[in-house]
Amino acid sequence: MNVGHAVRWAAEHGLPRLGLMALHRKGDTFAQLLSGDEGRNDPYTLIDQLRGEGGVQTVKTGYAVFEHGLCKEILRDRRFGVRTPIDPMLPGPIRRYVESIELPPNPIEAPSMFMMDPPEHSRLRKPVASAFTPRAVARLGDRVREVTTELLDSMAATGSAELISEFAAQVPVAVIGEMLGFPDSDREMFLAWGEVVTPLLDVGISWETHQRAMAATAAMKTYLADHIEKVRRDPGDDIFSTLVTSGELNTTELMASANVLMGAGFETTMNLLGNAIPLLLAHPDQLELLRAEPQHWPNAIEEILRFEPPVQLTARRVLEPVELGGAPLQPGKSVIMSLAGANRDPAKFEDPHRFDVTRANAKEHLAFGSGVHACIGASLARLEGINALPALFERFPDLRLDGEPHRRGLSTLHGFDRMPAMLSQAAEVVPAATAASED
Repeated sequence: MNVGHAVRWAAEHGLPRLGLMALHRKGDTFAQLLSGDEGRNDPYTLIDQLRGEGGVQTVKTGYAVFEHGLCKEILRDRRFGVRTPIDPMLPGPIRRYVESIELPPNPIEAPSMFMMDPPEHSRLRKPVASAFTPRAVARLGDRVREVTTELLDSMAATGSAELISEFAAQVPVAVIGEMLGFPDSDREMFLAWGEVVTPLLDVGISWETHQRAMAATAAMKTYLADHIEKVRRDPGDDIFSTLVTSGELNTTELMASANVLMGAGFETTMNLLGNAIPLLLAHPDQLELLRAEPQHWPNAIEEILRFEPPVQLTARRVLEPVELGGAPLQPGKSVIMSLAGANRDPAKFEDPHRFDVTRANAKEHLAFGSGVHACIGASLARLEGINALPALFERFPDLRLDGEPHRRGLSTLHGFDRMPAMLSQAAEVVPAATAASED
């Protein structure tokens, strides 16, 4: 057993896990949202209960916000930071010792830009953001369409498919592999790593889950260090080669940036595609409208993101005394923002529990956050969704689920890990609508 890892897990996950379990047994609604099956399978009923009269809610972990306006305000306010130090209630010497324990590079550890505040965040984000400029993303459009066609051809050969592992996960992992210069043969390895690393973004994970994640991040560190050295010796024409050869980031920062690219470019899209399929099948009138009027697909992607956001929760640390929504917030405490709650705020979206692909203000959702930490892969996720989903439903007009899809056992990341389906291939393959190829 790695003692340092055990101490970090106990401080960051073990103690919160025990607290949430105790609260859950007492019927605490917020604990159910964060850690119970109720929150994973139907978070919106709990969110409506917690929203109450609105404003800032005081919860056992600090504060919680469910309103669109307040969430957006916090996300854009520099008085709130992403750095979430070890629980300030721990005695100083213990807290400093825990914070000194280093873990392998992963999305929730500095120098990941996910966990850095300006100005350091700005320095790290600037070179990576070049990978997601509209022009850079548009150049990936052909690759998205090629990958989608390959996947659909493969699925058509069998007449059935597991839509997460064979489709929703494969589209983004192929595109991110292209961006980072990874060989196609390594796709399955990265999918396996991603499955065990992403729980680090959740609250109160088990020791076994944490250990699996640490093993995967250690393996990823070795892989990325070797890859970076290969790129330095023989750079390609991919986006990551440009980042490496620019010299703006050191090796540790490059590994962290690669983790960000993998996370921002993979998780959001996989959950977007996976959430969209049963949602559209459950609303056949909306799917039929999209088939008849494919120009609505770009807005449909925004409504899917609003209605079933891939990331349900995010948090900020109060950096200085703040009064928000008439409530005083104490420095050092965490504010958990329900992006799912913000996206179904009746003060912002009329009849918010109605799924409407023509909703006029659908794009005002907060599924990608807002402010300096807005999701760096948002434009890529949109591009992949706008191309892959129309192609799927055009190729298989009689697609139907083969049983209930299975939700991932996570509260922060909202998606499925299994979705068996039966397919029925169209007599003639119709290319995805031209309008759907534009970001």
